[in-house]
Amino acid sequence: MSQLTSPHQAKLAPLIKYMEGLTERPALEDVTQRLEELEISCDELGQHVEFHNNCYKRNLIFENEQVQLFCLCWKSGQHSPIHDHANSICAVKVISGIASETVFENTPSGYLKAVSTTDYSDGVVGSQDDDIHQITNHQGAAENLVTLHCYAPPIKRMNTYSLDSKYSQIYEPISEQNNINE
Repeated sequence: MSQLTSPHQAKLAPLIKYMEGLTERPALEDVTQRLEELEISCDELGQHVEFHNNCYKRNLIFENEQVQLFCLCWKSGQHSPIHDHANSICAVKVISGIASETVFENTPSGYLKAVSTTDYSDGVVGSQDDDIHQITNHQGAAENLVTLHCYAPPIKRMNTYSLDSKYSQIYEPISEQNNINE
């Protein structure tokens, strides 16, 4: 095993060690608790805090067969597509800023409707399998949002939705240090 030399590697080491030891999908409660216990700043995340001007950026920190860990970076007004996690759990920890999560549900007509929006500035929020939601940075023009996202198992494909259609689209996220929308 390599020596951990940078501050972000040292802070993330216990979480990464836990992830390396997983042999099956962990419980959502276990992942949220581990993220809740993690104390790390944007400075300590170092190179993983990288933004894109046009859309939010997914920066891969760790991935194996059981789990993925990303640092997502959002400028003001940037948002994820409306999506589910198609058989994956997701735990999100806000590192800096305020994340607005809008939860959706299907209506009898087959369209989606928003049922709630909650702002998170601390703590960890979890999502399970087919929950449909969207994350947005609604803060002012100069205020960035940085979040950690842990997916188990890694998301290979998920559904994205539109308020204007009854149909979802299959989306296959990139498992690299890359922007989801590039």
